[in-house]
Amino acid sequence: MPGAYKPAPPFAGSETQMTPEFLLTSLIIVASPGTGVLVTLAAGLSRGTRASIVAAFGCTLGIVPHMVAAITGLAALLHASAVAFETVRYAGVAYLLYMAWRTLRENGALKIEADETPRSVREVIVSAILVNLLNPKLSIFFFAFLPQFVGAGAASALPQMLELSLTFMAMTFVVFVVYGVFAASVRSRILSRPAIVTWMRRTFAAAFIGLGVKLALTER
Repeated sequence: MPGAYKPAPPFAGSETQMTPEFLLTSLIIVASPGTGVLVTLAAGLSRGTRASIVAAFGCTLGIVPHMVAAITGLAALLHASAVAFETVRYAGVAYLLYMAWRTLRENGALKIEADETPRSVREVIVSAILVNLLNPKLSIFFFAFLPQFVGAGAASALPQMLELSLTFMAMTFVVFVVYGVFAASVRSRILSRPAIVTWMRRTFAAAFIGLGVKLALTER
């Protein structure tokens, strides 16, 4: 019928999926300081290159559930359900405050070790996964972000969403590794200066607290 309303195709967006705009926007998002960057830097400073790469991998794994939620539409459900959103949000706040407490302890998350071998690969990777996993804003962000770069004429949005998601994850891993390797490269200077270690612990703890407060104050 002429003039009848025609709903836009799902995930309508740009004509091509892998655009320079997507890559640039993703790079800015990934490189911006956040919980994942803090965890990776902390791993590199305290335990060396290997731990920083493990942390970068863990942070990348931590965004997988949010990507899946965005692709399957679960993010919309999380956004609509106040109880689900608040539960995940406050779990995330509690974990960030726990990370701040552990960072301040001399034998905690920022314990500087002369040996680059991490005390526990599992400990590093679990911490890295949780800081991203327990942030409900990531699911909502990806739900709004990814569809903008999916071609409107595509027969199925799923392959493009998967391609965009994998690209974003690869960029996350590479950028975080760069952060971590840089942090590991200055370990020797930190090991010889206890005052810097103390300052570093307080700075990282304050950053975790700040991110926790920011998450607590955010709205759906």
